[in-house]
Amino acid sequence: MSFLLAGLLPAGECIGLEWQGEAETVNNEPQTLQKKEAGEAAARLVESGMVIGLGHGSTAIWALRLIAERLQQGVLRDIRAVPCSSQVAQDARQAGIALTDFNDIPAIDLTIDGADEVDPHGNLIKGAGGALLREKIVAQASSREIIVVDGAKLVRQLGARCRLPVEIVPFGLASQLRYLEGLGAEVLLRRTAGGGLFRTDQGNVLADCRFGPLAEPERLAEALQQRAGLAGHGLFLGLVTDLLVADGGGVHHHKVRRPQDKQS
Repeated sequence: MSFLLAGLLPAGECIGLEWQGEAETVNNEPQTLQKKEAGEAAARLVESGMVIGLGHGSTAIWALRLIAERLQQGVLRDIRAVPCSSQVAQDARQAGIALTDFNDIPAIDLTIDGADEVDPHGNLIKGAGGALLREKIVAQASSREIIVVDGAKLVRQLGARCRLPVEIVPFGLASQLRYLEGLGAEVLLRRTAGGGLFRTDQGNVLADCRFGPLAEPERLAEALQQRAGLAGHGLFLGLVTDLLVADGGGVHHHKVRRPQDKQS
């Protein structure tokens, strides 16, 4: 898979924000329109009878809304959803999408989710919305992981713009922060608008870590995974099957081969 990167890297740094579940108002802002186009294109890949994963964020919410609309119109039937956050569960219930207990299903047919950065290999940084652990659990259980982004999310190397979110068990928090700093990170604990520590649905805290561009994201992922107390991280490597990118020229659908697919 390849895609054009020239001119798609906005200045500045992205950082985790507490998303409240509201999609942006439809207006003539190009990025908002692109998010809507990408999300709705993914929703059209959902077929009747599927079990679907619903991701958390300002692009994936557009998919949720169109899925609900198609259910109301009778275009879709018998859809069951696994939400990736309590906020998405609330949005889905309000929209009339039936939820299912994750423990009662053998697999998820497809998941629609967003990303903060996407590299040319289809690897991601995720977690700006704070739901990275549940999103990764759902992604690993999905036959297809469909990522929807606007063109501004494309980067040459992960970490070029975004800090990497790391979810941390509160017990022994200071020791984990020192470990992250030892790996070379500039660490910023995520806070709510009121100044308190942001808490995930699991009750954990998030550290937004600036590592800079990652030449070998796999090595960093391994170092993070071996540390007790780090519940999860926002490197999603080898999980994506479909990438839908919206830019000024429409929505482009890229197929991505996961490592397990290449071996078969």
